[in-house]
Amino acid sequence: MAKSALQALLRAELARAADPKKSAAMQAYMKSAMPYYGVQTPAQRAITRRLFAAHRFDTAADWRAACLKIWREAKYREERYAAIELTGFKYYREWQTIATLPMYEEMIVTGAWWDYVDPIATARLGPLLRLFPAPMRKKMLQWSRGTNLWKRRSAILCQLSFKTETNLDLLYTTIEPSLASKEFFLQKAIGWALRQYAWTDPREVCRYVRANAARLSALSKREALKNIR
Repeated sequence: MAKSALQALLRAELARAADPKKSAAMQAYMKSAMPYYGVQTPAQRAITRRLFAAHRFDTAADWRAACLKIWREAKYREERYAAIELTGFKYYREWQTIATLPMYEEMIVTGAWWDYVDPIATARLGPLLRLFPAPMRKKMLQWSRGTNLWKRRSAILCQLSFKTETNLDLLYTTIEPSLASKEFFLQKAIGWALRQYAWTDPREVCRYVRANAARLSALSKREALKNIR
């Protein structure tokens, strides 16, 4: 299917489902310069699943191009959410390779807000890390030391769902460059990553927080220990 045709169908479906009474509040909550149609998440996902199941791509290159066209040309925020949904659609699992990383990097850098970045970090980068541990580890370490806030956050959060498979050396090494940061979204990410791992090994998280008490922000410490009794 032509990527422009899918984009047109998506816009038409979202426009039909639009609720102007909700759009302003959604835009204000997300502090977004881009407007909303006012379509909430369950309805968005119903639309995208139906469209993406009915209109498939034959090559990885066409799929990536369609994802990026929807992303780059989005006029409403729900269109970008749809682009992220398309990147993870079940029909394209075999195309989740290192070749997709530039697409995710572009979305992270140009999206530059948590509602875009976090699902990409946790549900796209994380699976790539499982499949391609050596090159992804190298890339996440590079991102964690870079100047881009959102790539740093992504590197910290990419193992959020790993539980017992968490590579602690990678987690702590991606956290390290951001320990002194005053950025809320980095402090929050550090605390969130530690809190999530605390469900698996609370003693280790307590040990890490004690060992780094002087360097962790109050926010990071509070988030890390939130669920430990």
